[in-house]
Amino acid sequence: MRFMMFMIPPEYQPGAPSGQKAKEDFAPPKEAVEAMMKYNEELAKADVLISLDGLRPLLKGARISFKEGMTTVTDGPFIEAKEVVGGYWLIDVKSKEEAIEWAKRCPAVKVNSGAVIEVRQIFEMS
Repeated sequence: MRFMMFMIPPEYQPGAPSGQKAKEDFAPPKEAVEAMMKYNEELAKADVLISLDGLRPLLKGARISFKEGMTTVTDGPFIEAKEVVGGYWLIDVKSKEEAIEWAKRCPAVKVNSGAVIEVRQIFEMS
């Protein structure tokens, strides 16, 4: 079963205090990056990792909406955003419970108070 684990860091959230909000040149602290690299290596060694990447803050993004035959492009940041994804892992495991166990092992949640990981099963189209 394939699952997507979404990292939702507090620095990317619209409600983050201004001193903690991710700016255009945001990069996580060195110790957080090192811990995440070790975690990513564990996923790879366990042969469950399909892919992963981090995402830049909303300032670098765009949102494309479709309504009544019209297309609208909005450059970030998006005021109406409630939670913003900061990165993802695509993993292949035996169950939702195993995906949750991997998410619980993520060091960013320990290093970065307020971080959230959302686990979602991939919709298999047959």
